[in-house]
Amino acid sequence: MPELPEVEVSRLGISPHLEGQQLLSVVARQRQLRWWIPDEVVALSNQPILAVTRRAKYLLIRLPAGEIILHLGMSGHLKVVAANTPAAKHDHLDLLLSNNKILRLNDTRRFGAVLWQANNQPHPLLAALGPEPLTSDFSVQTLINACAKRSAAIKLVLMDNKVVVGVGNIYANEALFKAGILPAAPANSVSADKLALLSTVVKETLAAAIVQGGTTLKDFSQADGKPGYFAQQLLVYGRGGQACVSCGNTLSEIRLGQRSTVFCQSCQR
Repeated sequence: MPELPEVEVSRLGISPHLEGQQLLSVVARQRQLRWWIPDEVVALSNQPILAVTRRAKYLLIRLPAGEIILHLGMSGHLKVVAANTPAAKHDHLDLLLSNNKILRLNDTRRFGAVLWQANNQPHPLLAALGPEPLTSDFSVQTLINACAKRSAAIKLVLMDNKVVVGVGNIYANEALFKAGILPAAPANSVSADKLALLSTVVKETLAAAIVQGGTTLKDFSQADGKPGYFAQQLLVYGRGGQACVSCGNTLSEIRLGQRSTVFCQSCQR
C-alpha cells in the first residue's frame, strides 16, 4: 500500500494540473470501490479547484462546497492524461478539467476510495487523525507523551494514526533502525533520548523518500508514470536474512501486528 511519501509525491504530481482549473464533470465507470462513491462527488460540475492537499494518506481536492477525498488503497494510482485518452481496464473515475485534461483513477483491486467531505463536516475517517509527521505538531514531546503509558511495541505505537499519521510499515522499520531501537521494545521502556532521536529520523526518512519520488512497490507509480527510487536506499525493510549495512550481522525478521518487521539485533537495543 502506498505510504505517506508516495501519496505526497502523487499530490505534487497532480496539483499543478488541477489547481486553478475548473472541474467540469465527473465520470464514474465503477462506483463500488472500497466504499460506494457518493452522489455528491458524481454530481459535481463546473466547480473551481481551489487546492490539492494531503491529510495522512488521503488526498483532498478542495472545492467551494467541500473536498473530494481520494485514497489509493493497495493498488490505486492517479494519472493526468489528455481529455481524449481512451479509458483502460480498471480506470474507474475521471475528473474532467477545463485545461482539456483528465485526472484518472485506476484501481485494479478496488480497495481505494473516493469520498466527500462537506465544509465544516469532518469525515469520520479524518476526524480522529493525529499530527502530521513533517510538521511541528509532531514533536519530541508529542512522542514521549504518547509512549509514556503504553506497553505496546514501539513500532506499533509509531504506526498508530492517533499518535502520528502516515508512518507505515516501510518507514517504521527504517526509522527504528536508524534510531537504534528494537521494534518490539515496549514503548514505555524507550528512553526520552531515544524517542527524541526517533522523532527526528522519522521526519528525515519521510522527507528523503519524498525527494526520491517515493518507494516503488508492486502497484505504485508517480502521476507521470515514473517510479520512485527510495527503494534503492532501504536499509532493513525487505532485507530479512541479509547482512546489516552497519555491522554486517544477519538481519532478523519477525511479525509484529501481522506486519513484516526487520531489524538488527546488534545495532538495535
